[in-house]
Amino acid sequence: MTKSAEEPKGLRAAIVPVTPFQQNCTLLWDAESMVGAVVDPGGDLDEIQKAIEELGIKVEKIVITHGHIDHAGGAAELKEKLGVEIEGPHPADKFLLDNLEKQGVAYGIPARPVTPGRWLEEGDTVTIAGHTFDVLHCPGHSPGSVVLVNHAHKLILMGDVLFRGSIGRTDFPYGNHESLINAITTKLLPIGDDYAFICGHGPTSTIGAERQSNPFLT
Repeated sequence: MTKSAEEPKGLRAAIVPVTPFQQNCTLLWDAESMVGAVVDPGGDLDEIQKAIEELGIKVEKIVITHGHIDHAGGAAELKEKLGVEIEGPHPADKFLLDNLEKQGVAYGIPARPVTPGRWLEEGDTVTIAGHTFDVLHCPGHSPGSVVLVNHAHKLILMGDVLFRGSIGRTDFPYGNHESLINAITTKLLPIGDDYAFICGHGPTSTIGAERQSNPFLT
C-alpha cells in the first residue's frame, strides 16, 4: 500500500496497486470521521481489504471511473463483502461492465459483471464522507470514462484519462484519440494548474505539470 500526501481539511488518500496492470486502486477518506470510499477496485481484494482494515476506514461506497477489467473487475465481489453500493461510471461503459467476466478470462483476472446502483453523468456530483466531487464525462479511453473533481481540496480522481507524461490508450475498437484530447483540453486543463490528480496507473501529478511537459499536450 502506498500512501499519498495528506490532503488539507481531513481528506486523505492511499493507493493500493492491484492486478498485473498495477492499477491505482484509491482509498479516499475523511480523517475525522474515518468514512470513505474505494475507487476502482480492479482486483486483489485481499490487499484492498487489508488496507481498509489497517487504516480503519468505514467504507460507504465504491466508485468506478470506467469499465475496464483492471478498474472494475473486483467491484461486484467487493460490493457484496462490504455491503455498499457502486457509483459510476457513465452509462456509455455499460457494455464493458456487462462483459467483465469475458475481459477477466482474457487477462487472467477473476471478474463478474457489474451493475452500478447509480450511473454518473456530466454535471452530477459524488459525495465521499461529506466531500463533494464534480463529475466530468471524459470519453476517448473508454466511451464512459468519468473524472471526479474536488474543488475545495484541488484534488482530481483521473482514472485513465490523463497520466504523468502520457494519456489514456485509445487503440481499442471503441477508443477515440480526438475525443480524449478534446476532453483533456476543454474540460481538464481549464480547471487550474494547482490541482493535483491521482491517475489510474503510475505516479500522481498536477494539471500545471502536464500542461507544461506532457508530450501529448504540448
